[in-house]
Amino acid sequence: MTSIQSLTDAQRKFFYSHQTKDLSFRIQSLQTLRQVIKKYEIEITEALHADLHKSEFESYSTEIGFILSEIGYTCKHLRSWASPMRVKTPLTHFGTSGWIHHDPYGVALIIAPWNYPFQLAIGPLIGAIAAGNCAIIKPSEMAPHTAAVVNKIVSEAFPPEFVAVVEGGRETSQRLLAEPFDYIFFTGSAHVGKVVMEAAAKHLTPLTLELGGKSPCIIHRDANLKVAAKRIAWGKFMNAGQTCIAPDYLLINAAIKEEFLSILINEIKGMYPDALTNSHFSHIINKNHFDRLTEMIDQEKVLTGGKSNESSLAIEPTVLDQVTWQDKVMQEEIFGPILPVLTYEHLEDAIKMVQEHPKPLALYIFSESSQVQEQIMSQLSFGGGCINDTIYHITNPNLPFGGVGNSGTGSYHGQSSFKTFSHQKSVLKHTTLFDIPVRYHTTKNALQLVKKFFK
Repeated sequence: MTSIQSLTDAQRKFFYSHQTKDLSFRIQSLQTLRQVIKKYEIEITEALHADLHKSEFESYSTEIGFILSEIGYTCKHLRSWASPMRVKTPLTHFGTSGWIHHDPYGVALIIAPWNYPFQLAIGPLIGAIAAGNCAIIKPSEMAPHTAAVVNKIVSEAFPPEFVAVVEGGRETSQRLLAEPFDYIFFTGSAHVGKVVMEAAAKHLTPLTLELGGKSPCIIHRDANLKVAAKRIAWGKFMNAGQTCIAPDYLLINAAIKEEFLSILINEIKGMYPDALTNSHFSHIINKNHFDRLTEMIDQEKVLTGGKSNESSLAIEPTVLDQVTWQDKVMQEEIFGPILPVLTYEHLEDAIKMVQEHPKPLALYIFSESSQVQEQIMSQLSFGGGCINDTIYHITNPNLPFGGVGNSGTGSYHGQSSFKTFSHQKSVLKHTTLFDIPVRYHTTKNALQLVKKFFK
């Protein structure tokens, strides 16, 4: 078996052959990746079902189709993204031109999570290849079937000196992080993100951290309750709530709380009847997470759901009412099909509650008032979000996706992926046809001239 150090050495040697810098090579590589993914579409779907009980519809819409669309979008725009960009030069730089070149970093490490084990392994890879890097993917050992298919796809599409997959557990991750990569892209929890950031700091390696947090969903009194309920039920219980940008809790205006919850419960039951045996409802990734989630369910506060099946690792879509910030369910990111409900009287109260906690990865506001929408957007800091919807913002390739503060650093998707894996190299080109003497201290009255020049 090739050692990690040998693999990174081989990739660095391949990178310095400059093949990856050729735009035709990059585009062809992405097209090859697309073809191989389509070839193994059934195997990907079967692996996602084996790991998370994902339905064929959810597997395609949230993982396979998402990636195929991203590849197509990137191939279409890559040449324009990669072109050197000319910038303006001030009068003090007469005779020069300024350019920004997009340089690949070199050898990138991509550490993927288990909740969207295909999308979040291949998605960052698209940006790495587009920017001209070599890459090593470390898929999550907690989704072993998908990890094996990712390995199979990458091995067929690329030589290992260009792109490779390294499977394994925590020790494998530690060995990878000990290597001096040129860039690290990590998706996962804030706790592990700190470990990755510490390892990167030892080599001064730049990195992107896609983390998570408790993403609030605010339902104001003037919201379209029917539409809000449907879009919240969809966004929250997709993948059984195991989505980093799922609404983590509801903040409902007290005036419309009872009416809204009644509509929400009907929507949940309509989407996921008999959820524990429903083929369209995902299951929890493993027993540890199942136990953690079931301990969060206070049966006395259950409005709907609350049941679970330990043998199949399934938990019903559950709504909890009369929740406080002291409850166990509010102490950490839920990452499961449990939706706690808190209320507020005035919008300022809801804003204050969000401000008192770490900056979330996502935030959602349902309101028909542009004034309310603007107040939320201007007063709260969060990675990204939606007005009158949930989750849908990540499907727009023109919107950078990423966190802020405790929810992450850096962003990707579309051109942002290309920029993430590229260093912006600044270059100034100066004419030799003439020289302005004022820059030299030997010029008569040099200091006075320079002071006038820089006014």
